[in-house]
Amino acid sequence: MQLAELLKDWPCTVKGGSIRIDVHGIEDYAQEVKEGDLFIVRKGTKDDGLKYVDIAIENGAVGIVIEDEKMLDKLSLTVPIIWVPNCLKFMSYSAAKINRFPAEAMKVIAITGTNGKTTVSHFIGQLLNKLHKKVMVIGTNGVYINGEEVQLSFERLTTLQPKHLHKVFQHGVQQGVQYAVLEASSMGLVKHRLDDCSINIGVFLNIAEDHIEDHGSYEKYKASKQLLATLSDRLVLNGDDSFCRTVGLQSKKPKIYFGLGNRVDYQLQVLAEGISSSTCCLQSKKGQKVFTLPFIGDHHLQNSIAAITTVCELGLDIDEVCAAAETLTLPTGRFQSIKNDLDLSIYIDYAHTEAALRAVLQTLKKTTKRDLIVVFSCGGDRDKHKRIKMGAVASKYADMIYLTTDNPRSEDPEVINSQIAAGFLSTQRYEMILNRGSAIEKAILSAKKGDTILIAGKGHESTQTIGNTQIHFSDIECVHSVLSSISCNKE
Repeated sequence: MQLAELLKDWPCTVKGGSIRIDVHGIEDYAQEVKEGDLFIVRKGTKDDGLKYVDIAIENGAVGIVIEDEKMLDKLSLTVPIIWVPNCLKFMSYSAAKINRFPAEAMKVIAITGTNGKTTVSHFIGQLLNKLHKKVMVIGTNGVYINGEEVQLSFERLTTLQPKHLHKVFQHGVQQGVQYAVLEASSMGLVKHRLDDCSINIGVFLNIAEDHIEDHGSYEKYKASKQLLATLSDRLVLNGDDSFCRTVGLQSKKPKIYFGLGNRVDYQLQVLAEGISSSTCCLQSKKGQKVFTLPFIGDHHLQNSIAAITTVCELGLDIDEVCAAAETLTLPTGRFQSIKNDLDLSIYIDYAHTEAALRAVLQTLKKTTKRDLIVVFSCGGDRDKHKRIKMGAVASKYADMIYLTTDNPRSEDPEVINSQIAAGFLSTQRYEMILNRGSAIEKAILSAKKGDTILIAGKGHESTQTIGNTQIHFSDIECVHSVLSSISCNKE
């Protein structure tokens, strides 16, 4: 695509060079620029892209995009300098246009919420697959087409950067994908990554205090989430959550509410609860349906009804949707049960907020035969306010806690854990073991038959960030390794 074609519908000023050059892509990391790319100059929290303009040109950049208008007269380059009012918005638009707006060829569902985005996106994908639709799921756990993971060569983020997202959309279109389901993170929304995604349905799950330090305040965090309402043609909202209700009241878009309580369009009621399943009744304008979900616990039921409502609102038959819901399975690292021969219930979960940890522990407390043991910590360099709250939640339900490391980053993990422990009850039994693998091993080795172990905070993740170093570490792999070692020692 020629630069002139790319820029013709966008406010800009061009200095130098030719607008008849061909543009093949966009890139905001100078080291990653390829021949034919536009280099987008961004000023981040730690660095300024202007420092890397020469590297970008050496690597083949055919134009430089800036948002500081004063730099038009200060820069003298061999390629066109393009001023735009907002580089992040331009990145979204140009990535979509270069890839021929692939999102328009699919129905796009975007999901936001502090907790549950990954689970709901995968539930929607599973329901659509079961109903013989081709679907792509994009989010924290990666990219999946019809349940099969697509191997990526770029950075995994909850909400992909536009330069990658629209290429993924294009790949989906080439594979015959009819529906794209994606997670809309607060940072993804505020950084305009979804501005040009032709979102048909925006799904709002819940809000809780998280990422406050990233956004500056809780109000700004809520405002970032609310951006999804402006980007979506219609809304599906959790009627049990006050923030989601507020979004609905403030938006003039067509909207539907789901929930476990009253005053909703799709209401899920539990008729009977077993050890690992719930017989439910779904009441809606489309009738009353009784079926069994393979989960217990309100948070699983909330996620289930969110997915069911969304798929029904896409126009699929409610009887078929409810039948398909009986086969739902949780994504990797979400309430993942690890089988073992020790008569222990071992679960790995991504819960890293107060609300998520409470939901998981409440469910486990119902089913554990004996003690409930928790292994967790909190991430460093962010959301310090939630540490004491997570400590209080863990202490309310846990019989024994092993404080360890999450992703401590530049912080001292002992300081992080002391802040968590400040929320513990005075009678709480706990031990601090900073090596996460050792903490998991100790929890398993010290457990008795009938105990339940929850390893929380990292879920599906396969790396751990300590200082400036990222090491390979997987809770799932670690548990299997410990269990294998125990089995070998028995032999």
